Amino acid sequence: MAKPPNGIGRSMPRSNEGMRLIFSAVVGVMLGYLFGISFPTVNITKLHFPSSIISYIEDRNSGITTQTLLNHAWASANSRKKNNSDPKLEEIPKIYVPTNPKGAERLPPGIVVSETDLYPRRLWGDPSEDLTSQPRYLVTFTVGIGQKANIDAAVKKFSDKFTIMLFHYDGRTTEWDEFEWSKRAIHVSVMKQTKWWYAKRFLHPDVVAKYDYIFIWDEDLGVEHFNAEKYIDLVRKHGLEISQPGLEPDRGLTWQMTKRRGDKEVHKVTEERPGWCTDPHLPPCAAFVEIMATVFSRNAWRCVWHMIQNDLVHGWGLDFALRKCVEPAHEKIGVVDAQWIVHQGVPSLGNQGKADNGRAPWEGVRARCRKEWGIFQARLADAEKAYYLAQGITPPNSTAV
Repeated sequence: MAKPPNGIGRSMPRSNEGMRLIFSAVVGVMLGYLFGISFPTVNITKLHFPSSIISYIEDRNSGITTQTLLNHAWASANSRKKNNSDPKLEEIPKIYVPTNPKGAERLPPGIVVSETDLYPRRLWGDPSEDLTSQPRYLVTFTVGIGQKANIDAAVKKFSDKFTIMLFHYDGRTTEWDEFEWSKRAIHVSVMKQTKWWYAKRFLHPDVVAKYDYIFIWDEDLGVEHFNAEKYIDLVRKHGLEISQPGLEPDRGLTWQMTKRRGDKEVHKVTEERPGWCTDPHLPPCAAFVEIMATVFSRNAWRCVWHMIQNDLVHGWGLDFALRKCVEPAHEKIGVVDAQWIVHQGVPSLGNQGKADNGRAPWEGVRARCRKEWGIFQARLADAEKAYYLAQGITPPNSTAV
């Protein structure tokens, strides 16, 4: 009897085994599909990663695992789905709050923080325990190292109720560490910039909203006869929203309004040279202070900040326009005589200019100041004219500076 060829008897069981594997795979796929459609949503918060993976991705500093963070996020996203069988509950309405700050309309109001502060915080512990005190006032000086001793004397006139902020126009910050107060101060350094450049970029009203009053001062001020807290008391007593200390009358003065009067606590009006004041309630006879040692209330600063121009860094002309931000200006702008200072007139920042065509550095700076004043006057006049015309109103003859 003939034998079958070698291998045929052994290949038949292998063929059957292959068929069984294919059949099992097909059945498995079908069962998986049926199982899947029977459970359309799976609560992903029930998933747990292997401990080996968790230990690998754990934040070694905080001790919080990635699984914990993901589980929290997933739980928040699924918190409203109480009944997965109802498709309507899966359509969560999108958040849109038009009254939120611009750009934050898609956030729930309860999470929006539109203001901040300048209070330093710890890197450890409970955030609610970070602040042992919250200063109510802010004082800023724009400084160079050459005026270090003068600024040290000035800062000591301000108590711990004040946040101290130094803007460094010469880039030298570490030399200030010899003063204990400097270690608590806030230092910002950008080469060859003015205080109004700094103020526009670092003192946004939403950043300094915690402060009742903001002092924006030059570096060359003598403060022997000045007490900051007594000054604040007088400002409040007389309802001043924009103010400055009186200036020592024995030094050169530009304006009569800023000269200290020995018989008053505060003055709000003055007499100037003939023809200088077309209205006794307008600058420079009233509603006027200079920009060397200005003090703003929170509300006044919110307006003034918006009036500062990005490209006009010296602030010339701003003093004549401050009245636009308070009403009535001749009552809310004034000079505090009882707390007075000396303007030393040190041209430190002026020397940061550039010598050109035989001119000293300070001469180029002064020329830029005058040019900016003219530009600012023109911009303000044009802006007011455009506003009145848009409202269908004939513009007044002159409402600008």
